[in-house]
Formats: sequence, C-alpha cells, structure tokens
Amino acid sequence: MNERISHVGLRDKVRTAEEAAELIHHGDVVGFSGFTGAAYPKALPTAIAERAKAAHARGDDFAIDLYTGASTAPDCDGVLAEADAIRFRMPYQSDPTMRSKINGGSLLYADVHLSHSARQIATGVYGDIDVAVVEVTRITEDGHLIPSSGVGNNVEILDKAKKIIVEVNAWQSLELEGMADIYRVRSKVPIPITDTGDRIGATYIDIDVNKVVAVVETDAPDRNSPFTPIDECSQQIASNFLGFLEGEVEAGRLAYDQFCMQSGVGNVPNAVMAGLLDSKFENIKAYTEVIQDGMLDLIDAGKMTVASATSFSLSPDAAEVMNEKAAHYRKYIITRPLHVSNHPEVIRRMDLISSNGMIEADIYGNINSTNVTGTRVMNGIGGSGDFTRNAIASTFISPSTAKGGAISAIVPFASHIDHTEHDAMVIITEYGIADLRGLAPAERAKRVIKVAHPEYRPLLEEYVERALKGKNVHTPHDLSTALSFHQRFEETGSMKP
Repeated sequence: MNERISHVGLRDKVRTAEEAAELIHHGDVVGFSGFTGAAYPKALPTAIAERAKAAHARGDDFAIDLYTGASTAPDCDGVLAEADAIRFRMPYQSDPTMRSKINGGSLLYADVHLSHSARQIATGVYGDIDVAVVEVTRITEDGHLIPSSGVGNNVEILDKAKKIIVEVNAWQSLELEGMADIYRVRSKVPIPITDTGDRIGATYIDIDVNKVVAVVETDAPDRNSPFTPIDECSQQIASNFLGFLEGEVEAGRLAYDQFCMQSGVGNVPNAVMAGLLDSKFENIKAYTEVIQDGMLDLIDAGKMTVASATSFSLSPDAAEVMNEKAAHYRKYIITRPLHVSNHPEVIRRMDLISSNGMIEADIYGNINSTNVTGTRVMNGIGGSGDFTRNAIASTFISPSTAKGGAISAIVPFASHIDHTEHDAMVIITEYGIADLRGLAPAERAKRVIKVAHPEYRPLLEEYVERALKGKNVHTPHDLSTALSFHQRFEETGSMKP
C-alpha cells in the first residue's frame, strides 16, 4: 500500500475497519462517498453495522444520519439498513432492504434533487457533518485524495466534515488518476465550462489532512449488477428513441455530429446506446451523471468523443475492463463533482437531449419517477429533474406496462408527480413517440394514449370522454375516477378491469 498511501503522516493512521468504526457514534451525521454502486466505502459500512447490532443487543441506541452522492450497494446501504443503523438517509437510494425500511416507516428518507443536495450540504442546510468516509484510489505525497470510480458529493462532504476516514481501495486502478476534474462551485461565480470536454479543475481533492483520523486499507470491487440481455421491448424503445433523434435532424434542430446526450441508468438506456453504434450519429458527446457500459462501447467504436459524468455505473465485466484500460479511457472520460455534473447552468449550456426512465406518465405529460401508487417509494428522483428541466429536449422512455401487463405506465392521472407537464417534452414507449411540445393539454392526451399498451387505450379514451363532460375542459379530469387505475391495482393486483 505504500504506493497508494504516499503521505508519510497518514501511513501512521492506518487502522482496521473495526477500529475506525469506533470513531463513529450514535447520532452522528456521516457522509459517505458513493454514486450508483461505485466508489462507496467497502469496509466501514459492515463495521458500523456490527457496532450497531452489538449496541442494540445491549439495549443501547445506535443510529446515524447518512448522506451520500446517490445509491451505493448491498454491502453499504443494505448492511446498514438491515442492522437498523440508519435513522435518516438522503439524497437517493436503491437498495431493497433500505427501501423496505423506508416504506415501513422505520427509516426516514429525504428524496432530493441531486444538484440541490450538493448545494445544500455545501451551504450548511443540514448542519455540520461529524464524519466523512470516502473511498479513494490513492493518497498523494501532499495528502491529496485521488478519487476512485466516482466523485459524487465527496468535495462538499469532505469540506464540511469535522473528521475524515479514508478508505484506500487497492482494487481500484491507479490509472484512474487524471480522470477526475475537481472544481468547487462558488456562489455567483459562473462555472467556466462551455464544452463537454472542458477541464477546469484539479485531478485530486485537496483536504485538511489534520482532520483525517483513520485510513483503512481495502481491496474489494464495486458491486454493480450485470445488465440483463436486451429484450425485444427494449430494442423497440431504443429504435423509437433513435427515430425521435432522426426527426430532430430532419427538423433542423440537430445534426448527425452535434448530439450531446444525458442518459439514465438501466437496460433500456444501454439498448439506446447499442442502437447508436449502428446509427448515422458521429462525434457523440455525453454530459451526464454516470458512465455506462454502452458509453464504453461507443468510445471503443470511435462514435463517442468525450463523456463527462460524476461516476461509473458499470456492469462487473465492464468494471474489470475499465480497471485494465483506465489509462486509455481517461483520454475520453471526465469525472466531476456532482455539484458540477448536475448543475443547471452547465446542463442548459450543453444543449443536450435528456433521456430518463419513469414509473408512470399521465395523459397530460406529468411524470412519476419515484412512488408506486403514490406512496411506495422505489429509489428516488436522482438527477432526472436536473436534466429534464434544463435539457434542450427532455425525453422519458419506458415499457408501456409492468408486472406482466398488470400495471400500465400510462394512466389518467399520475399518483405522484416528480416532473410536471411543463418540463417533460417527449414520452417514448415500445408503441411510439409522443412529442408533447407546443401542444395544449387536450392535444397531449391524444398523443400520450397512442403510446399506451393497446389493452389500456380504450380505458384511457373512455376516461377522456368522461372528463370532457365536465364544466372546465382545458385539462379535462374526472376527479371521481382520476385514480381508478391505481385503486383497481390496490384492490385486485391489476389495473385491468
């Protein structure tokens, strides 16, 4: 580890995870690194969870408030949630155990726009952070931290922390050094990025080394899940999305060498990127949150020239490739603080086309990204709002149904609204493209219903006919049946009559 812990003074602070966990106490506010299953602490979460279990067995209280960049992994969020070691969590999570605790009411959760989370941490909205626990690939001779597979909210968390624990992970490639572009956002100072590939900061995070109370050595992989094979539905959605891009070219709003993209995480976005491999689009750029498998494929094919993000979200196989070829990929990839990658100012400047998933859309274009039937949180809004509101064209892509057809992704009225009709511009399913730009609500309804599953279209059309009998028909609604799809699902397990 000498080549990874080059600061002589910090070598003397090497501790076991169990020893470091003793420095975290009940009621502490703790900031973790981590974003979409990458760059999260690998050893401290389990050690903290074991400490919580022992305290609970004695009849003592032990729970922390936890802030991260976004989701982590089962061996981080999962083990802590299982041990009832977390009182409060923000700004995003995706762990099944944690989700169950949140929905059951035993764990408090604030679902926050990711760009807001960075600023709110930095400005002290949440108060001081007692302990920051951050994974790095190396500590330099000067005590600077070289980020591992993501940056997230690390800068803000480290700056606000009273104490710092650094996990140095030997699994992360040393050749990641040079990929990061660390810049601190300052109030009323413009961020000087005018092109996706602009570098404006340092390759390291500078910290007050006197705040470091422990350094923990680890050697463990990021635990991202493999992507499932691209199915026929995902392929069709990807084809429709590419059709939308072709339409933008025909309309003169886009050129084949001007496409800048933002993409959410998952199999459908990877299907879109697979489709781009064989498309006419060249010189593709990405200003986004995460680097995904499909982006590496586009880089390898010479189709993507630069990708800016805050973290990786790679399958295990792609993560191994990244480790082997990090020196190559850092020519094309820039990892930035979340406060920069998701900043509305820069997103608006990039003229990008955003693409995100959804739980449901209503017939007027309101989008629910977070809560099934309005009450059961899935993951969170993440950065989708940051990009949707500021993209030159915002799209939501999703299969038209879920749960084997029992749930329609198109409903009369969204049971929870994360993105309003004013921000969502295009909805794409396997059945087509609903471009809602420049349309009045009643016009939007006709287009949205066309991309619903054929089994649900008659029900949606009947709803509109009923709603049009009301007194006010600018945005026709029949309030007595607006949530009838959701009520049927709650009562019978299906939205179908």
